[in-house]
Amino acid sequence: MGYKVAVVGATGNVGREMLNILAEREFPADEVVALASRRSQGTEVSYGDRILKVKALENYDFSGTDICLMSAGSTVAAEWSARIGAQGCVVIDNSSKFRMDPDVPLVVPEVNSDAIGGYTKKMIIANPNCSTAQMVVALKPLHDVARIKRVVVSTYQSTSGAGKEGMDELFEQTRAIYVNDPVEKKKFTKQIAFNVIPHIDVFMEDGYTKEEWKMVVETKKMLDPKIKVTATCVRVPVFVGHSEAVNIEFEKPITDDEAREILREAPGCLVVDKREDGGYVTPLECVGEYATYISRIRVDPTVENGLAMWIVSDNLRKGAALNAVQIAEILGARYLKKAA
Repeated sequence: MGYKVAVVGATGNVGREMLNILAEREFPADEVVALASRRSQGTEVSYGDRILKVKALENYDFSGTDICLMSAGSTVAAEWSARIGAQGCVVIDNSSKFRMDPDVPLVVPEVNSDAIGGYTKKMIIANPNCSTAQMVVALKPLHDVARIKRVVVSTYQSTSGAGKEGMDELFEQTRAIYVNDPVEKKKFTKQIAFNVIPHIDVFMEDGYTKEEWKMVVETKKMLDPKIKVTATCVRVPVFVGHSEAVNIEFEKPITDDEAREILREAPGCLVVDKREDGGYVTPLECVGEYATYISRIRVDPTVENGLAMWIVSDNLRKGAALNAVQIAEILGARYLKKAA
């Protein structure tokens, strides 16, 4: 017997991707239910070769549902997660609401899958920030070998990280520029078309943004609290796919060749690193893929035991939907053990 799975936020970018990936990976579900707000009730969404009609979250009874994939934002997660968990359904939440809660495991399966067992405290598992998720997939195998001391990361984050409204704004502004119409700003603080914006989420008192703070604290929680991290997060005019330029300082010596071989063997990683024109991966090429791609691996001569690299991934997949489904797979196989 398989699981009953609910997807909350099924009409959004990540919710639709969750449904796609559940079908692609043949998750052992007897029933999948698409949920959203009342205004989306009746909307049709795809689940493999099937069409699901969206039901209203407000009216749904979660008793008998095993796993809830939540992608509806922090406000909805705060209101509903505990109520869903109280009905015996495990919530895998994609928002930032519970990530730093000490009683909620924050999980990237390639990094800390053993933490999933902590779900029993609140019946909630948190999905990390999309930019953190792809970075720690690449950092974990290197940390295991040479121990990371410090990470300096600059992100190049696509507009899909800001939801459908962000993607729409990039499209509309680009179209407006080509036809000489006025450029309107709604989602972003400055024009995103043909521009980059060094500002994601709100500013904090120390001058960092909350997105940058998330990368620091989430890396420490999942990988190692001793690692020092500093981040600069930038929105770029790309529809899907986050990129990161990462400088890493290690405790032990490690060469670029050694790092390349370690990452080639690491789960979730795919190394594309030829020192020639086009011998690297860009966000355009990672769309629709599961892997975290690593390129431009090289020695950083400015610090002892330093490496620099380029990390790219589909933020709607590994950064969100895929990670949640991978957590659900492990949850089912190790802990719920319902499916044959």
